[in-house]
Amino acid sequence: MDELDQRLITLLRRNGRRGVSDLALELGVSRATVRARIERLEQAGEIVGYTVILRADAVSAPVRGITLIEVEGRAKDRVVAALTGFAEVTAIHTTSGKWDLVAELGTDSLTALDGVLTRLRLIAGIAASETHLLLATPRSSRAGLGPLAQR
Repeated sequence: MDELDQRLITLLRRNGRRGVSDLALELGVSRATVRARIERLEQAGEIVGYTVILRADAVSAPVRGITLIEVEGRAKDRVVAALTGFAEVTAIHTTSGKWDLVAELGTDSLTALDGVLTRLRLIAGIAASETHLLLATPRSSRAGLGPLAQR
């Protein structure tokens, strides 16, 4: 992937529906070049899809946080399965270091977040956890959600 591909992907991350002509103009290349690059990136599996993010999805959970989770022994799969059942868990990541998992959370209030954390601590296999509130999102690769999430 060269510098032009990276610039193209950056523009598509901000707006996946942007027209080929508009992309070509901003990148300073022909429409055929943009089309060919997008097709090549899709075929190579670098671009795996496009999505729509609704404003409601971006702001419906104004209280957001990340929970760092230490898992006992070999309970990772069981803990991940339990976390998947939480509507408030928007993403789960495995990681290295002291913490085994990172769960992204979103709720409509601090009281609701407290309830989620109470339920989370009851999951068998969780040895320890630490939660941090997300205060602002100056940058996100999820379709430019930074400014939307702050509204």
